[in-house]
Amino acid sequence: MALAAGPETQVGKLVVRNIGLMLSGRIEEPLLDADTLVAEGGRITAVGRFGDVDTDGARVTIDAHGCALAPGLIDNHVHTVFGDWTPRQNQLGWIESCVNGGVTTMISAGEVHLPGRPRDPAGTKALAIVARRAFETFRPLGMRVIAGAVIPERGLTEADFAEMAQAGVVLMGEIGLGTVTGAEEARAMVAWARAHGMTTVTHVGGPSVPGSSYIGADVVLAADSDVASHINGGPTSLDEGQIRRICEATGRAVEIIHNGNPRTGLFAMRTMLELGKEAQLSIGTDSPAGSGVQPLGMLRMVSLLSSLGGVRAERVWAWASGNVARVRRLDTGTIAPGKSADFVLMDRPQGSDGRDVLDALGKGDLAGIGMVVIEGVQRIGRSRNTPPAERLPEIVA
Repeated sequence: MALAAGPETQVGKLVVRNIGLMLSGRIEEPLLDADTLVAEGGRITAVGRFGDVDTDGARVTIDAHGCALAPGLIDNHVHTVFGDWTPRQNQLGWIESCVNGGVTTMISAGEVHLPGRPRDPAGTKALAIVARRAFETFRPLGMRVIAGAVIPERGLTEADFAEMAQAGVVLMGEIGLGTVTGAEEARAMVAWARAHGMTTVTHVGGPSVPGSSYIGADVVLAADSDVASHINGGPTSLDEGQIRRICEATGRAVEIIHNGNPRTGLFAMRTMLELGKEAQLSIGTDSPAGSGVQPLGMLRMVSLLSSLGGVRAERVWAWASGNVARVRRLDTGTIAPGKSADFVLMDRPQGSDGRDVLDALGKGDLAGIGMVVIEGVQRIGRSRNTPPAERLPEIVA
């Protein structure tokens, strides 16, 4: 039975039962005492034990067969351009491929890879507006793409930010990708963006592409953007002294990425945990990049930080879902009534030494994804990218 009449809209009630483990996406309570989820109208309406929630009148019932359910991963750092294509690697279908990696939302840090990208204020504004508008209606496999991150360029004024906000732009891209690189100009541009409802990010580390700049701790802290992007470099990292300084001083989100330095990523994670700042940790991929497109990049980060960092996988999953959603003011990323019904059903991969999927991730394996649901609509069944799962969910009614 089809889950929706159209590609984006859930029809009727969805019930998911026999869930073995339920991850909340919240560090305060990473695992829920629940085995059933109900969704209607694209939103979660109930979470609990099967006998305690209203499952009557379900149009679609999924038997999880003991699989774990987790909020869809939110990639806090991508570089979309237009359509499901990246000129960085001249590759088609990369966004759909990420859905097969459990990602249900991705957030642009700037459409910097557009060939011939304009750098003047008029062109910069136009690019942000058209990217935002295009991805509002273009949803590859249902992926929610929050695009149109205006790249900070000299010459932009507060009036420009007001105009972009009026047109629907909600993101400012990385300070350091454009011509704005100094502490004072960065602080001013962040203030303008924030005043008009945008979330903001600052590049951390060495240049990533020709025309970008080195951004050290002084500028990162002066800018005070909402996210210190790729604290472990994108891809070239700062030294540990500067990383520690940022971690100690900032009250904002600190992002660890797949396409950065893994050693300093672990260092930043441990430093933030020592400081009691787990709620500020977030995860992204910084994909597509020179190292390619990583459809399993977010899953690999959960596995890396859990297995080598010694942190339970359900906590790391929350850094890649609920923590990001809170900073970006999204209505997804956690499993709770009222939130968008975006979730992944997964199990340990066949042959893993892990007792269950969380233990497998903690031992360095990947999860086997059996189904991805976005806004209450099944988007994929068994993932074409992850290793095969021990158990698979099944639509039974």
